[in-house]
Amino acid sequence: MNTPVILFLLVAVLAVVVVALLVVLLRRRPAAAPAAPEPPRDPFADIGETGGDPLALRAGDMLEYGAEQAWIRGTLRLSEGGAVWAEHFIEVEGGRRWLSVEEDPDLQMALWTGRPDLELTPHGRTVELEGTSYRLTERGSASYRSEGTTGLRAQGGMDYADYEAADGSLLSFERFDHGRWEAATGTVVHRGDITVYPSSADPEA
Repeated sequence: MNTPVILFLLVAVLAVVVVALLVVLLRRRPAAAPAAPEPPRDPFADIGETGGDPLALRAGDMLEYGAEQAWIRGTLRLSEGGAVWAEHFIEVEGGRRWLSVEEDPDLQMALWTGRPDLELTPHGRTVELEGTSYRLTERGSASYRSEGTTGLRAQGGMDYADYEAADGSLLSFERFDHGRWEAATGTVVHRGDITVYPSSADPEA
């Protein structure tokens, strides 16, 4: 047997041995450990400078506004044409308050306080209240869907009329399911003014 044939056979044998060793080593390699589950999320932990997402608010979440902390008891999802917005009712004593949230196209929020003591109705371009003149900015009708505790039906219709004073104070009238007009006064809320603490409940559950 000549030298080139011997060299070829030796190279072939070495190649087979190397391949066999690689197979054995790969089989002995330990399986990758399963990924550790994410730790439970603390709803009161630091959630960043945005303070949570107001557009994701829902019943059960907690809202912090200044020195106040309150739970969202219920939410109305409203739609008119292509516009959608929400009203989140806050659990407070001795009154009715809610936060309205809309993206039009920028985020717009206002904190409202119900005024059942007022006998006003939105039948003019301007409304006078406690020495302040409010001018009509928007009027319309929308459909609503109720979540949580709102005091309203699961779904229905509403009419609204929004007014604004020169100093930025807000006055709103709402009428649900052809009922009586309900007045509320409001103030503009900026994103940095509130912190949202999401509840741990699964909204899809």
